[in-house]
Amino acid sequence: MTRQVAVPDCLSCHRSKEVVESDQTEQPLLFQYHNGPLLSGKISVNLIWYGKFKPSQRAIVSDFVSSVASSKPTIAQPSVSTWWKATQKYYQLRKKPSSLALSLGSQILDENYSMGKSLTNQQIVELASKGAQKNAINVVLTSADVAVEGFCSSRCGTHGSASGSSSNGRSKFAYIWVGNSETQCPGQCAWPFHQPIYGPQNPALVAPNNDVGLDGMVINVAGLLAGTVTNPFGNGYYQGPKEAQLEAASACPGIYGKGAYPGSVGDLLVDATTGASYNANGVNGRKYLLPALFDPSTSTCATLA
Repeated sequence: MTRQVAVPDCLSCHRSKEVVESDQTEQPLLFQYHNGPLLSGKISVNLIWYGKFKPSQRAIVSDFVSSVASSKPTIAQPSVSTWWKATQKYYQLRKKPSSLALSLGSQILDENYSMGKSLTNQQIVELASKGAQKNAINVVLTSADVAVEGFCSSRCGTHGSASGSSSNGRSKFAYIWVGNSETQCPGQCAWPFHQPIYGPQNPALVAPNNDVGLDGMVINVAGLLAGTVTNPFGNGYYQGPKEAQLEAASACPGIYGKGAYPGSVGDLLVDATTGASYNANGVNGRKYLLPALFDPSTSTCATLA
């Protein structure tokens, strides 16, 4: 038995902060807790690489995951860990507050396309199940030459839960899937590092790690990671109907900095050397562009820059 929540393609990412605020004026944005469990305690994020990825590409994502939990004083602000701390409010608002500590777990390479180059939803779950299923989030990342059911046409990534096995019998585990859209649909799933297919045609931003596909994947992994921990089994924090849940990041589409409007991500930092746009600093000197997260205490979309 599986459950999935998809990240829509970036046609929906062109809603601006002003549009969101306008929606709130007309109809309050009710972001509710539905009494289900959140992921808590020490959780490992395992990366399952399906297809061909260069070591340098894998490092972009693994460094991001490491950056989430990093508290190194040498990391410039705003940092990835500062961005991630916004999720703590979801835990603090519950009647029984809890905490979460993420860390980079194992990495599994499947460079020989063991299931072919066209994957179904069920095959994604099967790949996810290859990672540890206890106290873990298993992240499946598919390369640019792999087609996945619904990819580009309706989603850029998915998070969900599935039944696994443990020493105590059946159990649920959380997973994420994100595809590399560089050659299949960068205008949908790698925006704003590529011009959108529809909507305002502002110039594409320079990707902070000089890889449109992987930097786009980080945006989607980041948003899905926030949704996974705050709504892992479909009964945590979300807005809207159960069939079309808006979560911590998907409730703030297209917002990356203050002053966002249709076609523009808002005010961002720019690297003086490369001209790349970013809003968060990570480990190993990396920079990232991360989505705004919904602040349940203020009912607004919180940005770093």
